[in-house]
Amino acid sequence: MTWFPSCTMFTTLVWFLFILAPVVSSEPYRPMDDTQVLERLSFKGTDPVTRELAALRTALRNNPHNLDTAVRLATGYIEQARSQGDPRFLGQAQAVLSPWWNEPTAPATALLLRATIRQNAHEFDQALADLDQVLAVHPTNARAWLTKAAILQVQAHYEDARRACQRLARLAATHVLLGCLSDIASVTGRSAKTRELLQPVLSDQRLIGRERIWIATILAETSARIGAIRDAEQYFAEALKIGIKDQYLLGAYADFLLDQGRHEDVVSLLRSEAKADGLLLRLAIAEQALDIPSSDHHIAELAARFAAGRERGTSVHVREEARFTLALQQDAKQALPLAQANWNVQREPADARILLECALADRNRSAAQPVLDWLKTNPVEDFRLQQLAKQIQEAPF
Repeated sequence: MTWFPSCTMFTTLVWFLFILAPVVSSEPYRPMDDTQVLERLSFKGTDPVTRELAALRTALRNNPHNLDTAVRLATGYIEQARSQGDPRFLGQAQAVLSPWWNEPTAPATALLLRATIRQNAHEFDQALADLDQVLAVHPTNARAWLTKAAILQVQAHYEDARRACQRLARLAATHVLLGCLSDIASVTGRSAKTRELLQPVLSDQRLIGRERIWIATILAETSARIGAIRDAEQYFAEALKIGIKDQYLLGAYADFLLDQGRHEDVVSLLRSEAKADGLLLRLAIAEQALDIPSSDHHIAELAARFAAGRERGTSVHVREEARFTLALQQDAKQALPLAQANWNVQREPADARILLECALADRNRSAAQPVLDWLKTNPVEDFRLQQLAKQIQEAPF
């Protein structure tokens, strides 16, 4: 489920709510002065979404405390962040919600959006508190239960996440319930069950749009983790042919291609996707492997972005920085503490993998122990994690 950031299926599940519809991996920059112009966002005046957002902005300027207008505009910005891979839209969404941002008893609609933005900033406990407040008043709110399940999964609280999913049985469409439960099953030793449950869902041609992307991507990543490479390729192709730009899907497919050594395909996929840090990282890894001159520029750009994030005191994209430091700077000593810090916040297969890779490169078995313990406790079916764990356990250090 993750970011999009740090970008995992967790994020896809949460963003799915805003089509509902994660990993966007950069945190929103929040200017202190409302008159400060940072950069013009890439709106097209002829686009109907652009016109709708412009109309909502005008309406909100005339009545800044109109909750319905604010919720519609903030939701629109969140959708733009998802589709464009531009985290600045999340800052815009938070600004729209400013009248309710610090309210301990904000309206439920504002709390749901606040929880989503906080989730993106990896403020998981605050997001869960917002969601629990919503559910205390509206226990049948499917969106809140689904978001809560996603956050609990990324924290590796699998039983709690499963219980949250089960609350959807009478509140959401069957494919939403199955997707929620299957995503958890896919990382807790029940990959076969995931494929069994979701293949018929994907076969239903009535499932369209981002919902279809979500289900196909769960199947693709589940298949990749168990080594069913041909199946994974087919499911990724199914998701991509829908034609809706999805940042999480691009990142997941790029990782799949990198694992297959298909660097040229990664460059073709991501050459126009430099705004999102996670996608630029994957592009730079592929370019470096191919010895493409643009890799130097992209590595420098990533280094500057991560440095700026540290100056702001953010920890949103620590996993990406750990991967950058290990893969592109070949500095395991610096990468390892970043991977450890990331593991303290979120615990998904991608988080486990970067920590094991850093520990192996730094010849530090004790640093890998938290992930090794997690693998023993949770029957995670991921052949690459198992390979890394075996290498560390058998390494002569």
